[in-house]
Amino acid sequence: MKLYLAPGACSLAPHIALHEAGLPFDTEGVDLRETPHRTEGGADYTMINPKGYVPALEFDHGDVLTECAAILQFIADQAPEMRLAPPNGTLERYRLQEWLNFISAELHKGFGPMWDPSARDDMREAAWARISRRLDWIAPQLAERDYLMGDFSVADAYLYTILNWTHYHKLPLDKWPALQDFMARMAARPAVQQALREEGLLQ
Repeated sequence: MKLYLAPGACSLAPHIALHEAGLPFDTEGVDLRETPHRTEGGADYTMINPKGYVPALEFDHGDVLTECAAILQFIADQAPEMRLAPPNGTLERYRLQEWLNFISAELHKGFGPMWDPSARDDMREAAWARISRRLDWIAPQLAERDYLMGDFSVADAYLYTILNWTHYHKLPLDKWPALQDFMARMAARPAVQQALREEGLLQ
């Protein structure tokens, strides 16, 4: 498998998950600043993923899977012994999907104005206010347990990736000690450290 990624982007979540699963894979960077986006090898990325954004997971037979939540679940299902996701068909699996959808729709997309150079300051402030309300809801749950599902799951890799953007945008998490503790627990995981090093985000 090959994971197409951009350093620090949402593709960091499946990058972490692949290491947690212990699966063999390659990576190829995508320059999202260029139009059209180019891979490290010089290919037009839209020929691989017509949606134009990362992540994308390419298989040896040529098929490509996109969308972070789908890729994370696929990875987890390739290594069931690692228990990165509950078994399919169980209520707990739907709880995982509930978390993945929430992170995608309410947090990931909520950061959109932060990345938009044309966004006004008031738009960014309004976006952070909306995100903060979501964090107000998550924080008490992580005060009661180490990870979103109790034990580590691929949802935690996704949440860590999105919350990591607060450092880049200098948005404080001081209001939520439970989230700070969660980020510290995640940062201590070997798979997280390995993915960060490979993306040039950790020395």
